[in-house]
Amino acid sequence: MEEWVKTWLVKQRNKGEKGIEIKRFGKSYYVYRSTTYWDKELKKRRKKSIYIGRLDIEKGLIKSSKKVISNFRPRSIKQYGNAAILHSVLGDLQSLLKNEFEDVWQELYALSLVRVFGYVPLKRVRSIWEKLYDPLKLNPSLSPGTLSKVLKTVGTDSEAQNAIFEELSHTGNQFVYDLSVVFTRSEGINFAELGYNKDKFYIPQINLALFYSVDKGLPTMIRALPGSVRDITSLYNSVRDANMEGKILILDRGFFSMKTIDFLLDKSVAFVLPAKRNSKLYKTRIHLTRHFFYRDRLIKLGKKKLGRYFLYLFEDTTLKVEEEKTLYKRIDEEKISNNELKNMLNHAGRIIITSDLDLEGEEIFLMYKQRGGVEKLFDMYKNILYADKMYLLDDESIFGHIFASFISLYAYCKIEFAIKKKNLLHKLSPLDVLEEFAKVYMIKDGEREIISEVPKKVAELDRVLGFNVFPK
Repeated sequence: MEEWVKTWLVKQRNKGEKGIEIKRFGKSYYVYRSTTYWDKELKKRRKKSIYIGRLDIEKGLIKSSKKVISNFRPRSIKQYGNAAILHSVLGDLQSLLKNEFEDVWQELYALSLVRVFGYVPLKRVRSIWEKLYDPLKLNPSLSPGTLSKVLKTVGTDSEAQNAIFEELSHTGNQFVYDLSVVFTRSEGINFAELGYNKDKFYIPQINLALFYSVDKGLPTMIRALPGSVRDITSLYNSVRDANMEGKILILDRGFFSMKTIDFLLDKSVAFVLPAKRNSKLYKTRIHLTRHFFYRDRLIKLGKKKLGRYFLYLFEDTTLKVEEEKTLYKRIDEEKISNNELKNMLNHAGRIIITSDLDLEGEEIFLMYKQRGGVEKLFDMYKNILYADKMYLLDDESIFGHIFASFISLYAYCKIEFAIKKKNLLHKLSPLDVLEEFAKVYMIKDGEREIISEVPKKVAELDRVLGFNVFPK
């Protein structure tokens, strides 16, 4: 008990108040008046506590305006604030999961919700779930063995997964597509194939292809691909499966080729695709006629129509100076020739972006920059997925775990998007928000539920971010 509480209690007793009792739930203190009465059935005296109100360090006793209920003894205390947010952000997926995975949806839902907190192996899922308030009153079976079987069942049902992906893809107009890999040494995973990673190691791997809606700030589909599948091949298959007609696809230069451009044009998929640095398109004469500022950096731009698409040339003047310094240092160190220096100087600070969209250059540039956060999302996604490393024993298992991790990523991104809309990402992450809201508890005694005191900072965050999870 804190000193200020002890001081308040002593003052009440000095005033002659009797039977005053202080109980602490979470970080809040509650005041009761305790008496005894004779229980005729048990034939003994029993304690009776009457709730008076909450104790505040500045205001003192704040008397309850509600009907007094005797003998209040909390039978359970659950984390309410963070759980309420998670159930809220997954609300639009609850009916989809229930419809598509009717027999195992509760286990899939509970696992995915718990995994938003990060690395949680299957053996710890139940203990974390039981600490969280559950407004849905679910009854999932969360033993590691059961969860492993459930996810294998989920992994075999690609039709149900695709139905959910298709529903999610209806929202949004601009999509980022990117690839990453996960590595495995498990002999039971036939889907893993030898392939080169970014470090040029030739090891068994599985490619992960992700579609991300820029408009909504949400992932809409994830696909597992054999590790030997090339980037461009994966793009062709993914675009066909995802029905991207009429959408805008924002890609990395690794997907660039004239075949890619022709494919997207034929599929009526708009695109924003930077050319590779060694592309012949850099020899096209494009005059830099306009400019704009991006994060205080001067960007010069030019535009030229080339057949069925446009070339957008951007020159970052700050980056150009930095790259020129690096190139001259390399020639002084005799690492490049004069001819190489001449060719590279022509590209310094420049990027060409191809697109069939006829827009202002700044719009195209900003579209492309929006894909920068996908790598961070992939890192977070793989951190969740690697929690199941020991359970990834066959193809069906890995497909199930990939899908469950996708649901966790979806919830994480929903929280992040709420933070981003209020321009607070430089101060808060989704995990920061969940940690703050975890300070609010649900205290239950029988049928009665009481939310603990909501700290001022948490109440303000709830208002600003628009979650509205606390009753007024």
